[in-house]
Amino acid sequence: MHVLFYDTGFEPGASAAEDIAEIRKLLQNEIHMRKTAEEELNKLKSRLGQYTESGSCRDAEMSKLHKTLEDETLQKRKLEEEIVILRSQLLQLTFEADQMQKCLERGEFGNTFTGLDKHSQFRDSGNGQKAPITKLFEQVGLHKILSLLESEDANVRIHAVKVVANLAAEEANQEKIVEAGGLSSLLMLLRSFEDETIRRVAAGAIANLAMNAEANQELIMAQGGISLLSTTAADAEDPQTLRMVAGAIANLCGNDKLQMKLRSEGGIRALLGMVRCGHPDVLSQVARGIANFAKCESRAATQVRFIRCTATGVKSGRSLLIEDGALPWIVQNANNEAAPIRRHIELALCHLAQHEVNAREMISGGALWELVRISRDCSREDIRSLAHRTLSSSLTFRAEMRRLRIEF
Repeated sequence: MHVLFYDTGFEPGASAAEDIAEIRKLLQNEIHMRKTAEEELNKLKSRLGQYTESGSCRDAEMSKLHKTLEDETLQKRKLEEEIVILRSQLLQLTFEADQMQKCLERGEFGNTFTGLDKHSQFRDSGNGQKAPITKLFEQVGLHKILSLLESEDANVRIHAVKVVANLAAEEANQEKIVEAGGLSSLLMLLRSFEDETIRRVAAGAIANLAMNAEANQELIMAQGGISLLSTTAADAEDPQTLRMVAGAIANLCGNDKLQMKLRSEGGIRALLGMVRCGHPDVLSQVARGIANFAKCESRAATQVRFIRCTATGVKSGRSLLIEDGALPWIVQNANNEAAPIRRHIELALCHLAQHEVNAREMISGGALWELVRISRDCSREDIRSLAHRTLSSSLTFRAEMRRLRIEF
């Protein structure tokens, strides 16, 4: 027990009663001070509680404001996307209407963004007005359009990829799209999304980018494009999706530098796999790809002996098309009733026949009879002459024709 000592200030001899009274007074003062201190402490605790509660309210209010800000930011982003979409839709409709009018004038019909064969592209009008496709770049901006390819809204993604595909149909835009990362974004769509509409239009855009520029073709290959296109072809059922994929691969088949890589990554097998569809538009693109590939092989054969390394050593190599089993389908469709398919297959046969190492297998596969027919009956003089020269220059074919007593 602690005892408090206070200086009373009394002189010696004061009465005991006075001392007690003074002590009681001091004690009462002490009690009062303690009570006052307790009251002050309680007030401080109360204020602290109010402050804590107020802080929690402020935190809740801040959190609510933060959430509101996020919602408003998201809404603003959506509104910006909608503005971009509406602008591009207006300009795209003008673009497509112009393209459709040109197709009708030529007696053609097809999707605007296919770009699977080389044809005249939409250009600035001659009256001094800017083409809608140019306005699209200026008013919307390519980077903004490409950013929409990664939108969380599926409808926005679909529309954006259609815009990019139509932009890519014009050769002047292709380099800009690739430089801005558009090709990588398109390949990402093939890799990341199962929606067939997105895959179909993305493949059409890639076909457009691969139409002319070798640099674009090599970049597509370097970024795994053939594997992605092959996977898309294996998964797709819609003929128009297969048409776009086949068109993209067909464009890549025309690059001499890519043949070995294209074949090793399944490009030829993917083309042949798509014939299961049976749709003439798909078969036409498959045939075009085979013709492009065969032309590159024949060109290589005339420049240097075709040499390939295998596990057993080095040998003169037959066509990669024949090795991948394309010959039966080629022979079967050499006289196809659809003119585009027949024209491409006739060219493919002529190019395959220019490499002597293919001749024996082509004979056993029935290709000789088709070559003879082409040299006599083909409606196109250039193909007819090519078949005649090819048969005349081949020792193997000439010997077989003598044996079969085929007049030539």
